[in-house]
Amino acid sequence: MTIEQTLDTTSLHAADTAGASERPPFNLLRWYAVVSLAVIVSVAVGLGLISSRFVINESVERDALLTAQFIQSIASAEVRHVSIPNIRTMGELLDPRLDEAFPEVAPAARRTARWEFLDHIAHLPDVLLANIYAPDRTVIWSTNSALIGKLIDSDEDLDHAFDYKVRVSASYHTLDDARSEQKFIVPPQNLFIENYIPLFDNSGEQVTAMVEIYKEPRDLIERIEQGLLLLWLGTALGAGAVYVSLYLIIYRAAKVLATQQKQLIGNETVVALGEMSSAVAHSLRNPLASIRSSAELAQEFDDGAAHQQIDAIISQVDRMSQWVRELLQSLRPLTDEVEPVDLERALRDSLRAYDGAISEARVSVKLAELGGVRVMGQAGTLVQVFNSLIANALEAMPDGGELRVEVLRQTAKSLSLRLCDNGKGMSGKLQGMAFKPFFTTKQGGLGVGLVLVKRIMERSGGSVRLHSREGEGTCAVLNFRMPPR
Repeated sequence: MTIEQTLDTTSLHAADTAGASERPPFNLLRWYAVVSLAVIVSVAVGLGLISSRFVINESVERDALLTAQFIQSIASAEVRHVSIPNIRTMGELLDPRLDEAFPEVAPAARRTARWEFLDHIAHLPDVLLANIYAPDRTVIWSTNSALIGKLIDSDEDLDHAFDYKVRVSASYHTLDDARSEQKFIVPPQNLFIENYIPLFDNSGEQVTAMVEIYKEPRDLIERIEQGLLLLWLGTALGAGAVYVSLYLIIYRAAKVLATQQKQLIGNETVVALGEMSSAVAHSLRNPLASIRSSAELAQEFDDGAAHQQIDAIISQVDRMSQWVRELLQSLRPLTDEVEPVDLERALRDSLRAYDGAISEARVSVKLAELGGVRVMGQAGTLVQVFNSLIANALEAMPDGGELRVEVLRQTAKSLSLRLCDNGKGMSGKLQGMAFKPFFTTKQGGLGVGLVLVKRIMERSGGSVRLHSREGEGTCAVLNFRMPPR
């Protein structure tokens, strides 16, 4: 592949990336915050409404069942009380129009049983209105005397209770003026319950009377309201807990995805640059070698004024060759095979390589005792890390200074090593750009040193970060994994 083909490929890749960047990126957290909130609130409200309806219905049905059982028990008890059991039931004795139809029952006993039963009905707690219907739907007794003798022919609940011989209950929040039997002497304040209780003959098959009770159970209503309050509070807290828990999970997932996306983009960039650097190296190495050989040959035959220019040619060719080597080294794939490495040995090897530069720059080195500690990494790449950091430190202290190497923290699982100089330091903006590929402030620098440091540390399971202030110096903190025990 030629340089032109590589540059064309890189340009197309950059154009595709630019086109993609024009589209707004998918914001996972924002979509989750909106969509999940709507879904969770909808589900919570739906469950709350269903639960509320269940609580109300069950409470009303339970109260109606107890009322029906009480009235049917009173009816049986009053019949036994006047010594007429197994002859007629209370349902047959309630209609005064049938008094002459049952000669076997003494009139006094019939009146006594009827009066005591109706007295119990009239004094039931929380009763707003009580009506008793004959099978022809005529009101034969009521706590509201204005309804006695009235024919009710348009009550579906009443018809249902007579036809199916079952207890029917219903709750209302407001009065229904269209229903002629709902004539309360004292109107209800809130919720009232309508309950139909059938009374049967001795065979248990024929409904002989229907008792209709309207109640406003204030204690029950208060308990229902308290239950609904706790239910909705629990639903709200549960929905909030689910939302927050899922948000934290999605937040973590979004962070991981963002990190992986950055790594993917970085890997794609490295691959593209690797292809370009290979083409550049292939295209430049041979010409550079030829230029240097020609310059050396000319140097042997020339001792005059051109000698200095020839030395400059050789120097520049060497610089370009070094530039190509650094480029290839920074983009070369790193292996993931790590092993325990003697940290102090790697650091001293690197310092030894820079002995001359350190002395020439008048920099003093303060090295803490590391005691033969071992960290996970590769001996060769670890020396590269220290070489790059020491070279940067010396570059930042042209007039001399101090280089300190010390252990910040050491645990069974990790070790933090800090390398600090007291050179010119960096601004916050420069710190943010320090690990960007090909960013450098050095004259003639390539800008791959810190990039390579970062890649090496991350591949070995560690990390690197910079702390710097202008005029005060820079510290590089290296975090290493410790070997497993």
